[in-house]
Amino acid sequence: MVERKFQVRHNGSTFDVDYDTNDGFEVLKIQLFSLTSVPPDQQKILGVDDNRTVSTDSDLVDVSEKLRLVSINEDHEGEKEEVEAELLKCDEELARMLQAEEEALLFQQYVVAEDNGQFEQRLRPYVDQVRLYEDPVRQEAARKTVPVEELEEKALVSLAKEGNFSPSKAEQDHAFLLQLLFWFKQSFRWVHAPSCDGCGNQTTSQGMGVALPSEIHFGASRVEIYRCDFCPTITRFPRYNDPLKLVETRRGRCGEWANCFTLYCRAFGFESRLIVDFTDHVWTECFSSFLGRWMHLDPCEGVYDKPLLYEKGWNKKLNYVIAIAKDGVCDVTKRYTRKWHEVLSRRNITTESALSSALNKITQECRRGFTSQVLSVLEDRDEKERQAIERDLHTTVDASISLPGRLSGDKEWRKLRLEIGSDENGSLSCSSCPVRVCVDEHVTGLYNAFLPLFSHFVKEELPKSKVLEVLGIVKGILKDLQKSPFRTRRASLDSGLNSSQSFVCQALPSFYELLNALSLKKVDTDGKVDICLAGNPVKASVALPVALDALDYTLSNLKNCENLSEASLSLPLLKLNRIHSGSVLASGEEIPFGIATAAFDGIRTTKWEEPNGARGCWIIYKASDNLKHKLVAYELMSANDAPERDPMDWVLEGSDDGGSSWHLLDKQTSQIFDERFQRGTYKIASPGVPSNAFRFRFLAARDVNSNSRLQIGSIDLYSEAIDGRNV
Repeated sequence: MVERKFQVRHNGSTFDVDYDTNDGFEVLKIQLFSLTSVPPDQQKILGVDDNRTVSTDSDLVDVSEKLRLVSINEDHEGEKEEVEAELLKCDEELARMLQAEEEALLFQQYVVAEDNGQFEQRLRPYVDQVRLYEDPVRQEAARKTVPVEELEEKALVSLAKEGNFSPSKAEQDHAFLLQLLFWFKQSFRWVHAPSCDGCGNQTTSQGMGVALPSEIHFGASRVEIYRCDFCPTITRFPRYNDPLKLVETRRGRCGEWANCFTLYCRAFGFESRLIVDFTDHVWTECFSSFLGRWMHLDPCEGVYDKPLLYEKGWNKKLNYVIAIAKDGVCDVTKRYTRKWHEVLSRRNITTESALSSALNKITQECRRGFTSQVLSVLEDRDEKERQAIERDLHTTVDASISLPGRLSGDKEWRKLRLEIGSDENGSLSCSSCPVRVCVDEHVTGLYNAFLPLFSHFVKEELPKSKVLEVLGIVKGILKDLQKSPFRTRRASLDSGLNSSQSFVCQALPSFYELLNALSLKKVDTDGKVDICLAGNPVKASVALPVALDALDYTLSNLKNCENLSEASLSLPLLKLNRIHSGSVLASGEEIPFGIATAAFDGIRTTKWEEPNGARGCWIIYKASDNLKHKLVAYELMSANDAPERDPMDWVLEGSDDGGSSWHLLDKQTSQIFDERFQRGTYKIASPGVPSNAFRFRFLAARDVNSNSRLQIGSIDLYSEAIDGRNV
């Protein structure tokens, strides 16, 4: 995969486009269509630098990252003048910002009081704090509470879903860090007002109390006192600073969250630092070897690598953002703002020169005793970070990404802090999605693998009750395999226990295709049949949840099947000839858990979520290698929650030219999903011309008045079989 980033100008607006060159030039045109509404057949793409027409992938190789899109129906000269005017406007805006920065620095000299060490005194306790993270006892206590193998498996699965089944160590470490963040978000508890120690009911604040020696021992010099609203019990909430105690209590507010999470990061060997925002927030940064830079992580929000979250999402008026690590401190405020001239006007504790001097002094103390080689590495990294921050300071904010307001904490408390933001749904969403590739060949393989199994049942003329019993045993085996350690999965089947298990052993040849799709094999040992790994353990990790979900659907459909026969082996009982491995482009998605490809991964607990799709949105599926398929059926499944977000009205269209023109395949109105994870099967009355691209235009969600979103648990497309047999 070769990815390029383009800036495309059209009608005075600039769009950032991530383009995978393996997808083909037509996909780029579809992306531009989604952003500008200029149909692919009316697009003229030009290089900004030399005004050269770009019409093929080879043309893109020789042009810069700046492109211009013109509709063939528009006046070419008028478009050029408009673009030039926009460039001039951007230059003038940058000049104004730089002038404002100079004025703010000049003004600062007159309003800032003489530096009396106040800034340095404020940082010193945090320097002592981060030194606790290096304690082996604290690190070991943290590691013991983490389900390491589970997070390692999730990390590898997340990479595999992007097609990376052989990741480098840097990729694995990066993926593990993100899973550690998600786990911590679920395992740590936010405390607004603690529950009553006596009866567990709601409490009301009574102010501050005197810390006990046992509380002071773990750094709790401040203790909040609460009275129960239902009984006379008084509950104490010590604000512990020792991360060792926080590993035990697993509760607190942003200070406790960031303090404890940074310890966890250090416990697993990540270069980490505590980030202190002087406007009252704390979070973490870790150095990602995969990215080659420091990465923002907010454990309270479960958000990573979104440094503009606070300024753009929370509407915070930042002033000082300081990074504290075991090897020094530095000012990283510029990473978290695109309004530096405004931030400068609020930096009134000390002058910039005095600030720099104080930070250098503390850093030199932290690095005292380091070898010259270590110092050289650190100084080189510091300089690269400084250059990157300065380079990014005046870059354009991606308007397609919506950053949410604060989600952690009581809603009224967030409102008082003016941090709730404008997005009440609190979504990290994108209205300009990249083209994503579906890594789902295993899903199709698993669906197809049930055919030889059911053909065997039909051949043996088994009653439906017996088939259900046998499939129940198979389901139990798969569950045992899923629960076992992912690197050494193994489950046993004893042929002598009962007739059904004996039948399963005898029918194992019919299960071979299913086992192969799961990267499993059978091994005979001492009269028992063991099912164990046959290859890459991650492939089994990816496939097992798909198989269990498919088995559940099959069992449900089988119960509603009157007679099991060859004629019944089609939708909805069996799901054959599913189209797979295509690329997907959508009108929007939620990051990172509601992306477009989640609709095609075969797992019911994932979903595609379009934050602004209730009144209309779309998703395009382009077949791999431009292969054309005669679509005969498709299935949609409702997602895990929020019935009001279910699709209700939609149109399905096909294209035989990669998306330049479309023809109607199916139209549905007033569709209601009565249950969660419910599948709807729709046959195509007139498949017509084979297509290499398919587009769903969702016209309305179930309730457009109380909800702005649309979500889908899964989308499956089924083609006519090669041998002429339909699904």
